[in-house]
Amino acid sequence: MTTPDGSQRQQRRSIRLQGYDYTQEGAYFLTVCAHNRACLFGDVIAGEMRLNDAGRLVQTAWEGLPNHYPRIELDAWVIMPNHVHGIVWIAGSGPVRAASVGAGLKPAPTTVAATKRYGLSEIVRGFKTFSARRVNAMRGTPGTPVWQRNYYEHVIRDEAALD
Repeated sequence: MTTPDGSQRQQRRSIRLQGYDYTQEGAYFLTVCAHNRACLFGDVIAGEMRLNDAGRLVQTAWEGLPNHYPRIELDAWVIMPNHVHGIVWIAGSGPVRAASVGAGLKPAPTTVAATKRYGLSEIVRGFKTFSARRVNAMRGTPGTPVWQRNYYEHVIRDEAALD
């Protein structure tokens, strides 16, 4: 694939499930990697992840996602030096239904009937945008890539996958 500047970009094979609706209710495991896998978000010291200022900005952006996408709830997540892992629950027409895979998450605090349904890709795009703007503002590097252009996702289909 040729980019606007004339360089070649490698065509990536999609890992998404063909025909799957990524706006539908359920749990999704995500991995989002830093651009060029640079260790931007902190260090692991004595087996413990210690976030730096950029890592704390990423944490704020991640924790704020339900404020932008009211039909989601965050489950377990971790920020590592060069990537983020997290589980996102997307609700259907009501609150998040963690019981659909046997987990014990509490329902989302609100149920807004007319709220737009956002797909997983839109949620990840929002997270990358919100966090990159904050990190770049702190570093004084507007427009500099913070994240790789893609992400890994896995649809969690049962309690074993959730564990």
